Amino acid sequence: MLVLGIETSCDETAAAVVERRGDGTARIVADTVLSQIDEHAAFGGVVPEIAARAHVEALDGIVATAMRDAGLRFADIDAVAATAGPGLIGGLIVGLTTARAIALAAGKPLVAVNHLEGHALTARLTDGVAFPYLLLLVSGGHTQFLAVEGVGRYHRLGTTIDDALGEAFDKAAKLLGLPHPGGPAIELAAKRGDAARFALPRPVIDRPGADFSFSGLKTALRLAAEAIAPLSDTDVDDLAASFQAAVVDVVANRAAHAIAAFADMHPGARNLVVAGGVAANQALRASLATEAGSHGFRLVAPPLRLCSDNAAMIAWAGAERLALGLTDDAGMAARPRWPLDPDSAPMIGGGMKGAKA
Repeated sequence: MLVLGIETSCDETAAAVVERRGDGTARIVADTVLSQIDEHAAFGGVVPEIAARAHVEALDGIVATAMRDAGLRFADIDAVAATAGPGLIGGLIVGLTTARAIALAAGKPLVAVNHLEGHALTARLTDGVAFPYLLLLVSGGHTQFLAVEGVGRYHRLGTTIDDALGEAFDKAAKLLGLPHPGGPAIELAAKRGDAARFALPRPVIDRPGADFSFSGLKTALRLAAEAIAPLSDTDVDDLAASFQAAVVDVVANRAAHAIAAFADMHPGARNLVVAGGVAANQALRASLATEAGSHGFRLVAPPLRLCSDNAAMIAWAGAERLALGLTDDAGMAARPRWPLDPDSAPMIGGGMKGAKA
């Protein structure tokens, strides 16, 4: 089957066509992504209104480009998939409305995809990983360990009790005067720095379970920076390196706990998958590979271009759901919050928008 995917949950406008073969293997037929980094750079973060307007202006052209690259007409595809949440509500509405219009005009099924499920299933798109597997989902808005037991079947083993890791990287970069997005900026500066210069804390590593906390680490970074202000370029690099080293140690420690819990649940499964924008961090990948190997697990990480937001993962998640007969009606609404594990107790957010995680 051929599925057109549309992704507009944050600051990337993306469309892709993915083929799911009868044996469950996959092929990315076309993949187009337009980043809005330049539009938001002056603000040090993503401005929702600017993002939504940029999606409106670009999405039709991005979809047309993906279809042209695939050499297909709308009549040739089997379904249209779009991110319906979680994310910035304005952007979500743009993408879902466009997908709904294409599906109605072409007489094709609509599949409303959870953005997090797109990340969760990427390893099946790129590496054909079989269920079940342990997932570390690390992005700007979410940091959690999940047992992935099937399409739509997720069991949370640990999550952040405050900031997501991507959010922590962004705030740390802003504190140090580095550009947005913060993750790549911190990683680049850390390569030049001395990670041993500043003794930053490793939050929660002395606690059982697989939950995270990064707010205290950010506070420690701020206090260290204020103590030596004004900062030289070397100071910034050393602070970035020390911050990244602390993050890597915390994630490795939490991974050990999550692996133990997952192994008890699924004794024969031995894959640890890392996905989401922060999964592009090479120091984090190397540490996770070492930790996974020490427990007899294999680390599976998507190619760097599929770690950040993209439509190929949305098209693939749509294809996986379509193969199970799971489609949505035209009245499906966008959702700014949409946990993968709705049966778990909320850790973050519980108001009108529902739980974030």
